[in-house]
Amino acid sequence: MAKPNKKGPTKTVNVYCAKCRSQLYKYRKGGTGNLVKCFKERITQDFTTESCVCPSCRSSFARETLIRGVPAFKIIGGKVRVK
Repeated sequence: MAKPNKKGPTKTVNVYCAKCRSQLYKYRKGGTGNLVKCFKERITQDFTTESCVCPSCRSSFARETLIRGVPAFKIIGGKVRVK
């Protein structure tokens, strides 16, 4: 399988916790669908202190995994909001 494009898309979205509404990431997202996975190399700003854990409400919103051989976060359904 092919690796995702390193340069990535130019459209940036803000990712928020669905429970407490605190900002988690600024992410370069491609396409118009839901946010299912976040490739670590496409995260432009990271507001979390621990990976996959919200800094204010301490709830887990993702799991670390490898997708096509590239480190990524697999988002748990309904745990984040994208604007």
